[in-house]
Amino acid sequence: MKTKILILSMALLFSLNIKAQGMPTYDNTNFISLVKQLIESGKQTAQMIKSVKFLKDAKESIEKVSSVVQQLRAVQEIGQNNQRLIQVMQNDLQDILNSPYIKPDEVSRVMESFDAIVQNSLDTVDFIDEILSSDYLKMSDAERAEILKEKELESKEMVSNIKTKTRRYKDIISFRKMQDKVNNRETEY
Repeated sequence: MKTKILILSMALLFSLNIKAQGMPTYDNTNFISLVKQLIESGKQTAQMIKSVKFLKDAKESIEKVSSVVQQLRAVQEIGQNNQRLIQVMQNDLQDILNSPYIKPDEVSRVMESFDAIVQNSLDTVDFIDEILSSDYLKMSDAERAEILKEKELESKEMVSNIKTKTRRYKDIISFRKMQDKVNNRETEY
């Protein structure tokens, strides 16, 4: 009987002991520390979200400024190219037309050739003025910059064309001048 009581009391103790192990215990210090960490993490996340928004806004502003700078550079380059065209027209074309080695029937062709380039240049300037002064079909700055870049390339081509034509006419004059000297030299026998 004593052994039965002992076994029953041990069984009771084990059963009580098992129940006691299943009950959770909380350490208030760790819980408070965890809550503080979560709150601080939330604050840092909110600050990071604000920083990301600020960086996005800054990036958009930089892109807008970059686009405006690209437009300005393209317009400046087109202006410089048009200035080169005017200089060629004032200097070289006048020399070509005044040369005695350009035939009268060639003068009109030379003028037409240069006039087409100058007219294209003036049309480009008018088009640029229209693009920059109005919304031009509600274009974005990037689209406007792209068109201005294309016009800049076209103006570079115009300068190249006019230089090529000028060089060609100067070569013709030089050749005819040399030919005239050869044909009109005095021979001594």
